[in-house]
Amino acid sequence: MKASELFLRALEAEGVEYIFGIPGEENLDFLDSLSRSSIRLILTRHEQAAGFMAATYGRLTGKVGVCLSTLGPGATNFVTAAAYAQLGGMPMLMITGQKPVKSSKQGQFQIVDIVDMMRPLTKYTHQLVSASNIPFRVREAFRLAMEEKPGATHLELPEDIAAEEVDTLPHAASYVRRPIAEGKSIRAAVQMIQNAKHPLLLIGAGANRKLTRRTLGKLIAKTGIPFATTQMGKGVVDENHELFLGNTALSSGDFVHRAVDSADLIINVGHDVVEKPPFFMKQGGVQVIHINFSSAAVDPVYFPQTEVVGDIANSIWQISESITPSTDWCFDRFMKVKSVAVAHLTDGSDDPRFPIYPQRLVADVRKVMPDDGIIALDNGVYKIWFARNYPASDPNTVLLDNALATMGAGLPSAMAARLVYPDRKVMAICGDGGFMMNSQELETAVRLKMQLVILVLRDNAYGMIKWKQSHMGLADYGLDYGNPDFVKYAEAYGAKGYRISNSGELLDVMQKCHDSDGVHLIEVPVDYSENDQILNHDIKRLSAAV
Repeated sequence: MKASELFLRALEAEGVEYIFGIPGEENLDFLDSLSRSSIRLILTRHEQAAGFMAATYGRLTGKVGVCLSTLGPGATNFVTAAAYAQLGGMPMLMITGQKPVKSSKQGQFQIVDIVDMMRPLTKYTHQLVSASNIPFRVREAFRLAMEEKPGATHLELPEDIAAEEVDTLPHAASYVRRPIAEGKSIRAAVQMIQNAKHPLLLIGAGANRKLTRRTLGKLIAKTGIPFATTQMGKGVVDENHELFLGNTALSSGDFVHRAVDSADLIINVGHDVVEKPPFFMKQGGVQVIHINFSSAAVDPVYFPQTEVVGDIANSIWQISESITPSTDWCFDRFMKVKSVAVAHLTDGSDDPRFPIYPQRLVADVRKVMPDDGIIALDNGVYKIWFARNYPASDPNTVLLDNALATMGAGLPSAMAARLVYPDRKVMAICGDGGFMMNSQELETAVRLKMQLVILVLRDNAYGMIKWKQSHMGLADYGLDYGNPDFVKYAEAYGAKGYRISNSGELLDVMQKCHDSDGVHLIEVPVDYSENDQILNHDIKRLSAAV
């Protein structure tokens, strides 16, 4: 068989369902073999979007998402997606083409050292120079992509290697179990928790695993210890739970940080320092237990006193089995903070002002989305509002990026979610800037006959940067732009377009779109100018109440 066919058989053996991307001349043998494969090609309009889709597929399924590009400019377009997957802990394999490596008549035309370029952005990168090596190189790329912490891998398949004849078979995956934490570290953690007066659970992205969700639920039920979540830990435990204190959408100064500041011990489960800090440690301050698959990466604001390193679900189970709830624990201040925060979060949920008020926007989206519905956020100041105000009931129902925090991923992520969960409601929520970075994928969504709702928040500026610019006391400069007519733009692709002219329309239009087939784009004017005022009001209100 051809090496390209062997490569596809190896991918099939790994359970690959989709390959996202754009083939080129150097992938034609691979593309021909793919045409006879059980794997479905999702042809996109840009390689970056393909990478975001593959990474999100990995995030949602725990399996490796696969994307494909040609050499040179196609491969360089994967760079942002590689960093997105690597920092965000999403298992992904990038396959790129290359000119023949044994003999080439085109000199250095389009040649870029893609393997070296990918080295700092991936867990594994390799150029295939022998067809017989394909089975174990593919197996290694998948193994490393899925191994904790998951991330990006890359294989380069040159044109002449893809065309070689080969007589070998794919490698089967080995049976493997994650190592578990050593008993002494479990006992040390239990002792710290039992000796604390005000312990607090903080749940991060690394806890977003099925078994961990269950064991955390049992620990919370047994101990009654309140919990908070990071942005990427949303939904690991139901945020409608009576012991949920809030989300660390900011690093300090928000409602939930009054609870964090009142804790004498933080049990930090699955947090990675690549995510924006949910709190700041300082010498002589709160004690921290680090529970994760790997040891802590120490930096000036994170230096835990005790580390429990190993499979997180098993660690939480061991702690839950060993711990005895203490009569000395006191959570009164935590719950006082919660009561004030809950009362505040309902403020503004029916505010009629227009452009739409942030709390009204979030509340209306939450009303229309079922608990298992998925919102995929692009990057912008609205991400803070959804992290703070949108209670996630289930894991992976609020897809946001608080690691690389890239723009342009919202729409592709929502499209990947639609492929993985065809029976759930899915909504992309994008600022106008982030949406336009990959808006061409509207054509892909229409071509694939997706049922998809896209909310475009229009302020005609890079709003989050503008907000920070104002917050720093700098002049308003360099961040405003124009936009197309989004309704006509959507219609030009074969989608349906809507423009909201008052806040009262949004809920009904969203519901109508979710109940109708096809791709729907809703343009919603927003005004971010009151962000500082709202947040300052929050802090003053909390200070007066607690």
